[in-house]
Amino acid sequence: MAEDVLKRIATLYDVEDKARGLPADRRRLIRQEKAAPLIDELAAVLDAMLPKLPGKSDLAAAIRYARTLWTALRRYLDDGRLEIDNNAAERQIRPLALGRKNYLFAGSDTGGDRAAALYTLIQTAKLNGLDPEAYLRDVLTRIAGHPINRIGDLLPWNIGAREYYRAAA
Repeated sequence: MAEDVLKRIATLYDVEDKARGLPADRRRLIRQEKAAPLIDELAAVLDAMLPKLPGKSDLAAAIRYARTLWTALRRYLDDGRLEIDNNAAERQIRPLALGRKNYLFAGSDTGGDRAAALYTLIQTAKLNGLDPEAYLRDVLTRIAGHPINRIGDLLPWNIGAREYYRAAA
């Protein structure tokens, strides 16, 4: 039963792959035409499956959870700006989540502030298409001799023209 559900979900992602990169209004139309019927079928399959499962099984709990959030899931069908999932956001916060316990040992509030500033620089470098390690290495070697009133020149969005900072594609 779980395999059938996973195949149906994969079909929804196939539709999304075809719509990715298109303008929001086109994505919405494709989703309405192709994904909405698949979502409705999936709901019917889950609803039919639930009474056949032991009430305390993991699969039954997963189905109840999914059906509870069904309105939120369907929201992406009506708005081409939304994604089918939040994977992009999850990837961005993964480093923070993985290190969460380590941050308890920053040493002090000031240490935590410095760690936050460093994470911000790293993520900003990535958002500007830079290799964070190369960027930080270069900035740290140059910052001591850089004029304090021009420190903003070293921020990722101002320094991005240098090719040796570019992240590997």
